[in-house]
Amino acid sequence: MSDPLHDQLRSAVRALCADFGNDYWQAADQARAYPHEFVDALTDAGYLACLIPEEYGGMGLGAQEACIILEEINRSGANSGACHAQMYTMGTLLRHGSEDQKQRYLPGIATGELRLQAFAVTEPDAGSDTTRIRTFAERRGDSYVVRGQKVFISRTLQSDLMILLARTTPRSEVEKRTGGLSAFIVDLRDAHDRIRVNPIDTMINHESCEVFFDGLEVPAANRIGDEGRGFRYIMSGMNAERILLASESIGDGLYFVGRSADYASARKVFGRPIGENQGVQFPIADAYMDIRAAAAVRDEAARAYDAGETRGEGPNMAKYLASRAAWKAANVAMDTFGGWGMASEYGIERKFREARLYMVAPVANNLVLSHVATHVLGMPRSF
Repeated sequence: MSDPLHDQLRSAVRALCADFGNDYWQAADQARAYPHEFVDALTDAGYLACLIPEEYGGMGLGAQEACIILEEINRSGANSGACHAQMYTMGTLLRHGSEDQKQRYLPGIATGELRLQAFAVTEPDAGSDTTRIRTFAERRGDSYVVRGQKVFISRTLQSDLMILLARTTPRSEVEKRTGGLSAFIVDLRDAHDRIRVNPIDTMINHESCEVFFDGLEVPAANRIGDEGRGFRYIMSGMNAERILLASESIGDGLYFVGRSADYASARKVFGRPIGENQGVQFPIADAYMDIRAAAAVRDEAARAYDAGETRGEGPNMAKYLASRAAWKAANVAMDTFGGWGMASEYGIERKFREARLYMVAPVANNLVLSHVATHVLGMPRSF
């Protein structure tokens, strides 16, 4: 049985996205421009504050509702990657920040007055092994002085705030490899000349950057939680991220399937619709069923997350299955559209590039396989 709230939410998001059609996204993609108008519309509607409690000015909804928002955005042909981090990056602050920090930042994040989209964890020499990051925050009185480098930090230039993970104790001095890391709220408006941001030219318009810290002072009051426990704080937010990005992939997959089915039904070659050919229609149907299966795992993970589940099994499997299903559907769409799939005016090639991202980010699918093998099936670690 459908949920009236969910049905209403889907309809409202679809209506908003209808004002930002393929021409809008193609122009933004070709100009490599940030879609400010679209992000502002989502912010004004309150959707990016979906997970912020009402007491801080948010909608006070759960992961299930957040999934619907992101799925419908991508299903419309839009790209929620332009703003999804505003929805979930604040989770580290919400779950582990002090009440003073929450009062200071969450209301502004909820209204959009403050943009928190930058999540600075990844480093060039550490890759997926977060415990080997080297950016160091040295305690000096009431401040920490940060030096180091981060890479693939998206939307730094569009953010007022950043969540930063940095080492506060040398790795050689900690008992557990996950120790000695701390999380901070960085006010980028106060960074001045102590931070340098270099945009990275990537295959999609994702606003990714290299970020260099050269003696940036961060008030000790901006440390989230206890010193040295930042890895735990950051990881606790990853489950929500996995579930929500799985929803984006599901939305992408439904976009590809819908476009492919419509095109195959209308496009005539040799005097008949190409969709009459089983070689065309079967792959579309197959892709659709994979998406529905991934959506079922995503739904289960979202319900469990809202109920307080902290294990990573469901969120990781949802991200893995959804990203693979979306990529499969993307290739089916390319085959269905033929040469026109390569033409930018149809939007397929743009979404094709966007769908590929989630096979490797925010966690590579091979690491998901490792997680399931080790933590679900009890097999020995492979690294």
